[in-house]
Amino acid sequence: MNQVPAPAAAAQTDVLIVGAGPTGLTLAAALAAQGVATVVIDAQAEGANTSRAAVVHARTLEVVEPLGVSDRLVALGLQAGRFTIRDRDRILVPIEFGGLPSRYPYTLMVSQAVTESVLLERARELGVVVRRPCALVTSSQDEEGVVATLSDGSQVRARFLVGADGMHSLVREQAGIGFDGGTYGESFVLADVRLEANEAVPRREVILFFSPAGLVVVAPLPDGVHRIVATVEDAPEQPNAAYVQALLDTRGPQAARAVVREVLWGSRFRVHHRVAQAYRNRRVVLVGDAAHVHSPAGGQGMNVGMQDAIALAEALIPALAGDDAALDAYEARRRPVAQQVVTLADRLTRMATAPRALRGLRNLLLSMLARVPNFRRTLAWRLSGLVYR
Repeated sequence: MNQVPAPAAAAQTDVLIVGAGPTGLTLAAALAAQGVATVVIDAQAEGANTSRAAVVHARTLEVVEPLGVSDRLVALGLQAGRFTIRDRDRILVPIEFGGLPSRYPYTLMVSQAVTESVLLERARELGVVVRRPCALVTSSQDEEGVVATLSDGSQVRARFLVGADGMHSLVREQAGIGFDGGTYGESFVLADVRLEANEAVPRREVILFFSPAGLVVVAPLPDGVHRIVATVEDAPEQPNAAYVQALLDTRGPQAARAVVREVLWGSRFRVHHRVAQAYRNRRVVLVGDAAHVHSPAGGQGMNVGMQDAIALAEALIPALAGDDAALDAYEARRRPVAQQVVTLADRLTRMATAPRALRGLRNLLLSMLARVPNFRRTLAWRLSGLVYR
């Protein structure tokens, strides 16, 4: 008589992280550095990620410095010391990062794919294993922890489950946590291009162009590449050179035309502005885009997520020792930051897409404010993330 084998016992770990993007990998590395047993899963095969983020700000470099990744990122990125808001050729607000009280007085321009690669390398050095492609199917929790069933049929029992699985977080959904906010009517187009070099697009400056047609961001990346991000009514799935050229011609510099020579990669996406109603439900905790999403204006998304991850690692250490209040403190500390970032990104986006009738008033107001040193300094601190120290 054949016996039916008993089901395999669930693997045991301290923390199960769902999502191996920059946020999940930062958390995994920070926990592993403290000797915390951690399992990371991700539904995507390695290298199958998209590269929407292209900015690592000063505060992010500061908080991940103890992990030994900041110098690696700096070596691979391009240091942009200036951010300007312009209406075509007219500079409305110049923001300088050179005077920031940080080891990193600049915006580091580096693609998300590179940032993720550096974090993955460091996590592996610390003993982290990422299981992929491997997705969360179901999860249930009790007073002692969470049991997660995975797409490969296995189970993992963890003392804490962390959702680092992005805007459409299954972890958040199964935990019953609401995600308040809305969606912008416009879609966003993103492209990495090679431009004909000229004075209209300085190599070490990030530019947010306002125009009646909408916003366009032109940001330098290493190796002579520029990242273009723009709001459009209905973005094509794969923007070509002619499409990106038309965006720059109608929204970007006029005196010296920015000429697109080649499109290396492109995509489209819709943007939401949402914050989770709570960052935890007992043994389930949210981090990064699973907890907050917003417009790409200001380049804050990945940065806030990585900063969340370091703060959560600091909270999970005492929580694993029995101090659950540390996770409440994590939410109390990081959720207001997300709300502030969502508000800032939303204001930048709405200013950029202001109706033509209000454009002159907007430009006049911004130009007047830009003459006030404290206004420019405050923006530099907010964009760099140093205000959240």
